[in-house]
Amino acid sequence: MSRPSLFGSPLFLGFDHLEQMLDRVQKNADGYPPYNIEQTGDTRLRITLAVAGFSMDDLQITQEDNQLVIRGRQKEDTEGRVFLHRGIAARQFQRAFVLAEGIEVEGAWLDNGLLHVDLRRPLPEARVKTIQIATRGNGAQRPVVGGLAEPMTDGRVKEG
Repeated sequence: MSRPSLFGSPLFLGFDHLEQMLDRVQKNADGYPPYNIEQTGDTRLRITLAVAGFSMDDLQITQEDNQLVIRGRQKEDTEGRVFLHRGIAARQFQRAFVLAEGIEVEGAWLDNGLLHVDLRRPLPEARVKTIQIATRGNGAQRPVVGGLAEPMTDGRVKEG
């Protein structure tokens, strides 16, 4: 049985990609490594991940379309070492954050076991677009499909 679509209403046109993004985020629900997201200004955000034990060479940050992907993989450094107890996890991770349209990654730095990634969200510009209404034939509005329409003798429009 499939779950009901969040954007199944006919009033939400073209939002199916948002549902796909929500599904991707839900699959990435592993709690490791822990992270914070804070607002550092009107248009600025900062993601901070706790990556104790990882060096800069162990971390990789990429932006793949509208996803910020942070990966960590430590090199096995156990040669010649004997652990009586090993409680510090040295596992790899991948943490993905879905970015809204227009968000830019400004930079990243590692400090005392915390990886900080700064983001900037530009202020949206107000856009107003006027759509022209055309009349066809006897004055009644007729849709134009694919930019092609052919008037008929009785004033109707034949879709082409």
